[in-house]
Amino acid sequence: MQSKSPKILHLDTSARHFDKSREKHNSLSRKLAHTFKTQWLALQPKTEFIYRDLTMGPPDFIDQAWIEAAFTPDAQRTEAQNAKLALSNTLIDELISADIILLSTPMYNYGMPAVLKAWFDQVIRVNKTFSFDLKRGDFPLEPCLSGKTMVLLTSSGEFGFEAGGIRENMNHLGPHIKTLSHYLGVESVYEIGSEYQEFHDERHTESLNKAEEAISKLVERLSH
Repeated sequence: MQSKSPKILHLDTSARHFDKSREKHNSLSRKLAHTFKTQWLALQPKTEFIYRDLTMGPPDFIDQAWIEAAFTPDAQRTEAQNAKLALSNTLIDELISADIILLSTPMYNYGMPAVLKAWFDQVIRVNKTFSFDLKRGDFPLEPCLSGKTMVLLTSSGEFGFEAGGIRENMNHLGPHIKTLSHYLGVESVYEIGSEYQEFHDERHTESLNKAEEAISKLVERLSH
């Protein structure tokens, strides 16, 4: 993929933890991300990972003061406004420095966890990750970043959320993330998911095994 080892921003978003010493109530999305990271480091041991567990330090929700600060030119911001944007600046710096975004997330109520939406709202920011120009007509927004890859690892309790699946129209997780990732400079998205979690049957086991096999193939592909 690259001559030097890429830098990876790893985001975990599940309210559940991942503990290898037990299985009950473990996060499957975190488990998939752990599999990816372990296999990646076996091939690229010098890779730098930037890690954020969004449930351990949930990003603040944006509010009116945040919006006012974001739309105020840098030189005109007050100390209070700079403080309001401090977390956003940190998260954006992490994003900018990364070549690959490794994002693990469960499907909650057919969409993304609130902590992940809060992260997107903090990092998708005018004049930082996207520009706005009405001269572009009906599509005035353009990303400021480019060249990034996203590895999206998901888990869901039900099944059939893929294109043409029986629950395609209920999937507000993958499509939403892919839409937003454009404004992070993401040009390639690789989505791998585990389904049937709530059914606790052989279909779930098969889905999880297929997801882990797909991760192995993706690691091999991206790490070279």
